[in-house]
Amino acid sequence: MEEISLLRDILLGYGTIIIYYVVFVTVLYFGILCFSYKDIWSIRRRSEFSSFKSLAGSDVVPPVSLLVPAYNEELTIIENVKCLMTLNYPTYEVIVINDGSSDRTVQVLVKEFGLTEIKNPSFRGTINVEPVRGVYHNPEYPFLYLIDKENGGKADSLNAGINFSHYPLISSIDADSLLEKDALIRMARMYLENPEETVAIGGDVRIANGCKIENGAVKEVSLPRKMWPMFQSIEYLKAFLGGRIGWSQLNGLIIVSGAFGLFSKEAVIAVGGYRGGYPGEDMNIIIKLHRYMLENKIKYRVAFCPEAVCWTQAPDTYKIISNQRKRWGRGNLKNMIENGNMMFRPKYKTMGLLTMPYNIFFEALNPYFRITGLLALAGYVALDMTAWPVLVIFGLLNFLSGYLLSVAALILEEIAFRRYPKPADLVKMLTFSALKFVGYHQLGVLWRVQGHIQYMQNNNSWGAMTRQSWEEPKVEEAA
Repeated sequence: MEEISLLRDILLGYGTIIIYYVVFVTVLYFGILCFSYKDIWSIRRRSEFSSFKSLAGSDVVPPVSLLVPAYNEELTIIENVKCLMTLNYPTYEVIVINDGSSDRTVQVLVKEFGLTEIKNPSFRGTINVEPVRGVYHNPEYPFLYLIDKENGGKADSLNAGINFSHYPLISSIDADSLLEKDALIRMARMYLENPEETVAIGGDVRIANGCKIENGAVKEVSLPRKMWPMFQSIEYLKAFLGGRIGWSQLNGLIIVSGAFGLFSKEAVIAVGGYRGGYPGEDMNIIIKLHRYMLENKIKYRVAFCPEAVCWTQAPDTYKIISNQRKRWGRGNLKNMIENGNMMFRPKYKTMGLLTMPYNIFFEALNPYFRITGLLALAGYVALDMTAWPVLVIFGLLNFLSGYLLSVAALILEEIAFRRYPKPADLVKMLTFSALKFVGYHQLGVLWRVQGHIQYMQNNNSWGAMTRQSWEEPKVEEAA
């Protein structure tokens, strides 16, 4: 009996901790959401009435180097490059970095754009990268370059692009993504608000699955027809509109998506460029920028521009999405472990006092609180410490709070952008916002734990990925 009594006390104590944890994280989620709502009206006005169109031909807009790391991207790279070469922007260059692809990425680019190898190309930067095999160019496309290098990973490819780039701003863009024509000029407009302090700006990432694509541009916006991309569409709306707008208001944004971001090249070089060797380079570079600026007492900001949109292909099978989420889990955990010493230190301001604790306790450790919390509830039932109606009410309240967060993100979308104007689209998004709590949400917990296990096993493989032509059937590859 004493053992049972002790077990009851332990479960009661831990259950109390879990309740406080759930309440605190829910309040924090809604608090960040409030900051997003606080800024959404100015974002709407900026999106509708901004003078970005007049900037497209202005000399005051800083030139940008677009860096496109590519590994086995022969199915998407041509559409990507064609899209990037037709942006509404006065001066920019497109630098594709082939990272030792085993497919025909180099060949299709050379053939499509008539590229020839440059003798003695000039690399201005000094960041260490894997050997470069050659640089290709065609004077008929004066602002397009192709760097062919040995395989070294995405971070190494970006560093090679930085070394070769000619302009003071750099933008990282995934090879399976398409930018809206005004995306870059909208970012530039935000950069020009405070160029002295802006070190990075993140763009909004949307799911292109289901959209009609023509000549490297999204011609008709539609929601995905398949289940997995549809869940991700809801997830992205919540993360980008409901989360990143708010975090950027606090200057506590911890990640600029690798799919589309704008950076000060000088600042990126000052922190040693991108960190290679593991997934999560997009989070790592932002943490390094925060740390460097705060330790050197330099005024800065990391901003988010939700009206600058990048459309990307989302995984549409269980195998591919699980590999992606495990990879994200590995990257997140490694970044938190390596930068945990920033936590609760006032000199790191918002990053140290809010962002890092949030990401450690409510992102990296969240799966374990969820799993142990469920086990504690099972123990409550087994030891007759509670009644089923209490558990049902607790579960409904937990579902309701999560659903309200998703709905709040959809309202932000409706207020500012309305990229999905059909009533049927809204119904579908509301439905999937609820359905994601029945299976998909739980799978996310599982994938993150599996990613942490892979990290402990020192497994840094990229995993099986897929690339799908915007017009052709999909082909699966292992990287």
